[in-house]
Amino acid sequence: MLVDLSTGQTLFAREPDRRFIPASVTKVMTIYTAFDLVGRGKLALDQEIVIDQQLEDEWGGEGSTLFLEAGDRVTVGQLLLGISTVSANDASIALARAAAGSVEGWLELMNQNALKLGMRDSHFGTPNGWPDEGRTYTSARDLARLAEALTMRFPALYKRYFGHRGLTYNGIAQNNHDPLTGVVEGGDGIKTGYTRQAGYTFVGSAARDGRRLALVIAAAPTANMRNQSARRLVEWGFTNFGSRQLLPADTYVGEAMVQDGSQTSVALHTEGAVFANLPRGGEAGAELSLRYRGPIEAPIAKGARVATLRVAIPGQEPHDVPLVAAEDIGEANALHRLRNGLAGLFR
Repeated sequence: MLVDLSTGQTLFAREPDRRFIPASVTKVMTIYTAFDLVGRGKLALDQEIVIDQQLEDEWGGEGSTLFLEAGDRVTVGQLLLGISTVSANDASIALARAAAGSVEGWLELMNQNALKLGMRDSHFGTPNGWPDEGRTYTSARDLARLAEALTMRFPALYKRYFGHRGLTYNGIAQNNHDPLTGVVEGGDGIKTGYTRQAGYTFVGSAARDGRRLALVIAAAPTANMRNQSARRLVEWGFTNFGSRQLLPADTYVGEAMVQDGSQTSVALHTEGAVFANLPRGGEAGAELSLRYRGPIEAPIAKGARVATLRVAIPGQEPHDVPLVAAEDIGEANALHRLRNGLAGLFR
């Protein structure tokens, strides 16, 4: 799957809702969960964690690792960098236990975040993607949503912890195996994965000229096929599609009916500029349509997202952008209800 996160537009998809085992791509949700806690002031990047003997015994040398040892004092930031850069299994467990008190408590946070993001085909049974008899699964569409939330909601944290070619901890230097970072122009992440069950997986992202593309590849039979496919797909997206502004920000689009309000309708404006990716050199245009569940019940606050504008381009999945109320609409008083009732008789 290839999505332009700047517009929400899907440029390519094959079985985007098919569930699969993500392997270490699971760690993207662990990192997102940590970013969310940091953003809400419930976790500090400089918080120090002391590694205990249990963690060393259980996870020392198990798959990709930061080589944490009992007695090590590491910060949350160091653990996050180990997870994002070298896919450290031990760092994922250490972070989960320190931040939530237990792995089980951390998994509850991960799955709550998945629900909030609308990841309907995902469930997490491990913080690091270690094989768990199929309890952890996801889909390309869900991972694209997660990539959007990770990069768009936490841009400063994303820039700080992703896009590194390697790191050194405890005197051991390790490289990042991400096929985009440092290889493709604008490539800066996100995460590879592999187990025998999952095959070779990847969720990645690259930004150029104000556009950010995210891609998902699942169940590739070899690392080389995954890596080459990722590079070709993202280059195809940047080369063959151009971003065009369809409407500027704060543009009047139409009106929506209002129920029990001081007015019978509310004007709808674009929240931000509306863009679409159109094939370069083609003549395809975009068809716009207004959508909302109505009538919309009052009160309505100015700036509230109450409708969507569907952008449809031939040969592509349609995508929706939010529309906001252009004014405050209060609840109807007795006079308003009388007026609204009379108006209804003549509709």
